[in-house]
Amino acid sequence: MMEKKNIFVVGGSSGIGLELVQKLNEDRHEIFVGSRTRQSLVEFPEVRHLALDVTQDSLNFEGLPESLQGLVYCPGSITLKPFQRIGVDDFRKEFEVNHLGAVKVIQGCLKRLKKSPTGASIVLFSTVAVKTGMPFHASVASAKAAVEGLTRSLAAEFAPRIRVNAIAPSLTDTPLAESLLSSADRQKASAERHPLKRIGSPREIAGLAYHLIRDEGSWITGQILHVDGGMSSLRVFK
Repeated sequence: MMEKKNIFVVGGSSGIGLELVQKLNEDRHEIFVGSRTRQSLVEFPEVRHLALDVTQDSLNFEGLPESLQGLVYCPGSITLKPFQRIGVDDFRKEFEVNHLGAVKVIQGCLKRLKKSPTGASIVLFSTVAVKTGMPFHASVASAKAAVEGLTRSLAAEFAPRIRVNAIAPSLTDTPLAESLLSSADRQKASAERHPLKRIGSPREIAGLAYHLIRDEGSWITGQILHVDGGMSSLRVFK
């Protein structure tokens, strides 16, 4: 078990974020979750919840401790439409949740991260669709590409005290992807598009975020780490 840390998980009440909270809770870290609702956190009475809507202009972080060793930003969105049907507002909403939300949270927590006596780690989330062009992904891929640029820029600016990395998953079985996995046929088709012939699980993705926060991940920064069943790098011919 690693040394006890103060870790803030934004979007930690569902999907990958909730899985990460469970793993961190098993190690008895001080966990703070920022989300709009805390209903799914009732089984974790030790976890402290901050009411947070990342689309708001002003965010309140008063419930956080004086120093943070970890910050994980999980909120995301998936708007899949033909390009000609994606309005400017759609692009704006994707950018607001995926990129600007991360910017506001990092700026709001930066003093606390800098006060950590042992350094700190920031983990963001991208998508396989940035590296691998996919139809109907124009708005989310654009927003997540901005997240990847932010990751590398901040990793350089904050080194050596604060590490910054991003995880780029492919389709994962989370509430966000429910509409894409709403039937057995859709699940099978999605699995077949991956070289490993299955979709990802939230716990697998959370496991990498957990590693990036841990001391064992302390020589990793500025990286976009793909956990995507081989989607971004492999073409399997049979």
